[in-house]
Amino acid sequence: MSFADKISPAPREVRLAGVVTALPGLAMLVFVVILLAGIGGDSGPGNNIIAEVGYYLVISAGTLACATGLVLGKTWARSPGVVVALLLIGVGWYTGGPGGQPLFGVPVGLLGVLVLVLLFRRPSRAWALGMEEGESEEEAARRGGAAGRAARRERADDS
Repeated sequence: MSFADKISPAPREVRLAGVVTALPGLAMLVFVVILLAGIGGDSGPGNNIIAEVGYYLVISAGTLACATGLVLGKTWARSPGVVVALLLIGVGWYTGGPGGQPLFGVPVGLLGVLVLVLLFRRPSRAWALGMEEGESEEEAARRGGAAGRAARRERADDS
């Protein structure tokens, strides 16, 4: 199977949301490198840098997997993408408000809002529902969305 066959047709909004979602994942990888280089602070007793590195590696891997799924047009990645966006908004709010760092918090929060807007625009919703030409969102949801379309296509192939 060629690489082009693995990529599902997805609207530009979904792919752009995937690119934006990759940014915090990449930022966490940079943070891991900083921690491992010892720039992050004291690594004396009581500070378990290895556990912190492991934590950020796992979170970064999940975020990058979600971003990759969106870029490749995989519908499973939409819900985790929404969760990442909501987390970005929360981090941005806390960093910009109570944390007193609006120069960092506002852009992070705006990235989260951007991902939410991209993932909830009409073309993105139609893609997630697997809407066919001339079909309403309600009809697509009643049919079972993209999963229903795939099951119907599979039944037709078996016949």
